[in-house]
Amino acid sequence: MGNLSYDFSEKSVIITGAARGIGLELGTFFADAGARTYMVDVDGDELEIAAKQAGGTAVVADVGKSADVKAAVDRVVEETGRVDIVVNNAGVLRDKVVWKISDEDWEEVLNVHAGGAFRFTRECVPHFRERSFGRIINVTSYTGLRGNTGQSNYGAAKAGIIGFTKTVAKELARFGVTVNAISPNAETRMVASIPADKKAELAASIPLGRFAQPSEMCPAVGFLASEEAGYITGVVLPVDGGFSM
Repeated sequence: MGNLSYDFSEKSVIITGAARGIGLELGTFFADAGARTYMVDVDGDELEIAAKQAGGTAVVADVGKSADVKAAVDRVVEETGRVDIVVNNAGVLRDKVVWKISDEDWEEVLNVHAGGAFRFTRECVPHFRERSFGRIINVTSYTGLRGNTGQSNYGAAKAGIIGFTKTVAKELARFGVTVNAISPNAETRMVASIPADKKAELAASIPLGRFAQPSEMCPAVGFLASEEAGYITGVVLPVDGGFSM
């Protein structure tokens, strides 16, 4: 997608859930913009291919495990001397109506979405504080605000990320660290699994008349990650074609 005039040279960036979809596009975007880009995913084989394609570095880690997260951040700091930006994008789906959700389905979705954002944020904060600079961008969802049948676990996780974003923005502002979120509406695996007739109906309800390509999330994340956006924090930016209006 090109660097859209953003220059992230000398910056170190961590992107979770980077083996495909929005995460892969963000990896390509930041690498193209000069950042030392570390792409994190639990799926090692797919991640290696994605990182090679994007020009980033593959880091196999489970965002649900604190030891994995610490090792990932330690590696970035050891290799580059810093971490500047973290994009918490990792997620899983375990869709079922609430009376059919197992404890495991509930806990895994919360642990990856909200837990992953928490763990990477916690691990990066000491490095951000040391440099008096940091950018955290979390990926939430319209489902976190309005709900969606069969996704009580996902909705709870994404609503949790909104509350987490706003709280941590207040806690870290004094250190020169901004914390924001985007709420995307893109052609991801989740959208691909929707039956064609339902998908067409959903697309028609979007004011711009279509789902975005994953690459269309890059300008919003790039802006929130930039030095120029240093006076913006605690914001949830819809990148959804007007769907949430």
